[in-house]
Amino acid sequence: MFEITTSDHTLNAISEKVKNNERITFDEGLYLYDHAELGYLGNLAHQIRNRKHGTNTYFNKNFHLEPTNVCIYTCTFCSYSRLIKKRGEGWEYTLEEMMNIVKSFDEKPVTEIHIVGGVLPQYDLKFYADLFRAIKAHRPDLHVKALTPVEFHYIFKKAKVSYREGLEILKEAGLESVPGGGAEIFHPEIRDQIAGGKCTGDEWLEIHKIWHELGGRSNATMLYGHIENNFHRIHHLDLLRQLQDETGGFQTFIPLKFRNQDNQMSHLPETSVIEDLRTYAISRIYLDNFDHIKAYWPMISREIAQLSLKFGVDDIDGTIDDTTKIYSMAGSEEQNPALSTKDLVKLIKAVGMRPIERDTLYNVLKDYNDEVFADDEEFKGYMSLPVVG
Repeated sequence: MFEITTSDHTLNAISEKVKNNERITFDEGLYLYDHAELGYLGNLAHQIRNRKHGTNTYFNKNFHLEPTNVCIYTCTFCSYSRLIKKRGEGWEYTLEEMMNIVKSFDEKPVTEIHIVGGVLPQYDLKFYADLFRAIKAHRPDLHVKALTPVEFHYIFKKAKVSYREGLEILKEAGLESVPGGGAEIFHPEIRDQIAGGKCTGDEWLEIHKIWHELGGRSNATMLYGHIENNFHRIHHLDLLRQLQDETGGFQTFIPLKFRNQDNQMSHLPETSVIEDLRTYAISRIYLDNFDHIKAYWPMISREIAQLSLKFGVDDIDGTIDDTTKIYSMAGSEEQNPALSTKDLVKLIKAVGMRPIERDTLYNVLKDYNDEVFADDEEFKGYMSLPVVG
């Protein structure tokens, strides 16, 4: 293991560091982006992945609830949201309508509900506290993973409470973990251009820090492949690594590929598959204190998701029942994604990996490595939805 040598002395030094479980520096991370070839990165990232997880590849069974796609913000990369002046093109669910969606999954073996959406005044602190209490009262075993710092920042400011006070209120109401969405790119040079008006990168990090201090776990993301450069990507990863050193509260990092359909940056070309795999691999190498790296097969296609399992990725989320539009509206590879548990298990096994069903906190629920499926009919109810984080 770790016998990775090149004619580049810097890359050899990085390999030696990784072999000895030593952290690479900011400049070395940038050097990987600027100079390392895909084969080198894949080899190094895959060995780190195997050291952490062996061949275990995780997925879960969840469903996605999106209260609205109408939003007060105008992010240039977003294909999903609709401005208030065009709210007729979107949806705005009531609490009763959301609970009807929750109840529609009563007979399905899901373990998590993931709630994110647009930002509107009526979806305030009281609304979400009432929603979380209603969900937990109806189905206590369902893990509530909900809202991004973008949503928290707005609703706490509107309620005139601090981040800590707001998070404590929602935790008491039933919030159990926080997804990784809304991170985009932290550097203000880029963030101001693509997500101006939303919470800043520092505010995003502060909210996660406080959540971790309250004993909560969360995920992190990075939106790559638009107007940022390699420096901005490593800067983003470095801030996440620093906060993880401080709190240890992050579970998973998810690189999110910018898709250019029907948004204000549609003129920009999308990154190649090679660049996608390089980003997964560098994320795995740089984020030495993150346990998991996740790829969403609906966003990048099931075939590329398979490849990513050899480039540092150990989690590909779950099977899909396409009621979330965050990916398909942006032009993802899977416009009507659907995989049975059987198909997902076969996808993972096909590249020599071990399929493990997990819960939100990565407790193992079932090892599917030796599972024998009678037919697809048995597993039609085993469906989950893609989540942002």
